[in-house]
Amino acid sequence: MAKTEFMSALMQLAAEKNLPKEIVLTALESAMVSAYRKEAYTHGEDIVVRINPVSGEVKLSLKKIVSEAPEDTYREILLKDAKKIDSTITVGDTITLEIPPPNAGRIPAQIAKQVILQKLHDAERGAIYEEFVGKEGEIITGSVQRVTPEHVIVDIGKTEAVIPTSEKVPIERYRPGQRLKLYIVEVARTSKGPQVIASRAHRNLLRDLLILEIPEIASGLVEIKAVAREAGYRSKVAVTTRQPGIDPVGCCVGLRGIRIQNIVNELNGEKIDVVQWSDDPRVFIANALSPAQVLSVTLNPAETTALVKVPDKHLSLAIGKEGQNVRLAAKLTGWRIDIKSAAELEAEKAAMRDKAAQVEEKDKTTEEAAELSVKTAEFEEAIPEEAAEIPEAEEQAPTGIEIVLPLEAVTPAQPSKIRFAEEILASKAGKAKKKDQGKKDTEGRESPVKSKKAKHKKTTYIEEEEYEG
Repeated sequence: MAKTEFMSALMQLAAEKNLPKEIVLTALESAMVSAYRKEAYTHGEDIVVRINPVSGEVKLSLKKIVSEAPEDTYREILLKDAKKIDSTITVGDTITLEIPPPNAGRIPAQIAKQVILQKLHDAERGAIYEEFVGKEGEIITGSVQRVTPEHVIVDIGKTEAVIPTSEKVPIERYRPGQRLKLYIVEVARTSKGPQVIASRAHRNLLRDLLILEIPEIASGLVEIKAVAREAGYRSKVAVTTRQPGIDPVGCCVGLRGIRIQNIVNELNGEKIDVVQWSDDPRVFIANALSPAQVLSVTLNPAETTALVKVPDKHLSLAIGKEGQNVRLAAKLTGWRIDIKSAAELEAEKAAMRDKAAQVEEKDKTTEEAAELSVKTAEFEEAIPEEAAEIPEAEEQAPTGIEIVLPLEAVTPAQPSKIRFAEEILASKAGKAKKKDQGKKDTEGRESPVKSKKAKHKKTTYIEEEEYEG
């Protein structure tokens, strides 16, 4: 092959692989070294191949160590032979001997082909890694290649990006051929080449989309202070301006919302709230809770908490669906926000006042009891011990006194008349007997059943009479 044809082929290979010519030359030199080492005459010598980048001339040389008594003639050379090539050389130096490159056989040529392909492939991977490692934190556009349950593979040109499950938007559905804007999270070097980890759920994706769509942010007139995002559902962005007279919120929203609508469409309908940033935390928290109206904000810097008072009808709006609005406001401001309605706060204040009154009354009662205890102790101390012990009076019957009681007091009471159960039963038996006697048949005989009852009742009556006797 002519030298011009060799160089043209080299340039074409570099262009196809999108690699610098120097990298391709280095890979070719390494391949030729591997091929020449397989030749029989080399016997493992230290071979060096150099290719002229302009003319394409190939030079093959051997490196040997100068020695007075060489033991390995393939790697060492006698001192007097080395003096013929370089008179200034000494023992222990390394000398380079140029030899004509032989025509390689089929096997060395095959080895050279494999080596050069491997070297070019490694160089291509390295170039891709160097290109994308500098793009971490930027937005790229890609086309979805395939979708698996674990990840989504996106073609981004020279390589493929991977969207893992943790970086996917829950409500998005990906399909092959779909064009997406991705945020590059990380570029890792692996044995299979560079691996690009991309995201669709990162909050910085929204930040970079705002920079792309809004010229005032790209030029620096409007600054993005904070971004809070729940991917696929809602986001909040705090913006401010460095130049008086510019409305930062209006610049981001655009005429009739056309600017922010482009970003909403890119994010598949995700709602975006743009709020005014303020260096006063109370104003910033009130703005972050929009569209809800805020009556007052009380800060606790020690615990980084804020108590927000809102009208009763705006309580649900301030909290949001499943607490989404207050949660995003807390992420945006960095404060823990507690929202309460006006009625709830008034009720708490009234309860606290009642409790304080009860505590005050209790304390007052306690103080009065303490004072009474002190006075009692002082009074007891003032009484002498002799007066405290009173001797008991001797019990002596009085003499010369006659006690006269009235007659009713000594007359015994008449016993009360007591009716026993037997008396009641006897009276009822007598009445039943008279009733049965009036119901006799014309023959003058009683019914067997009635006679039995009458007999029973009669017996009871007799027993009662005997008891009374």
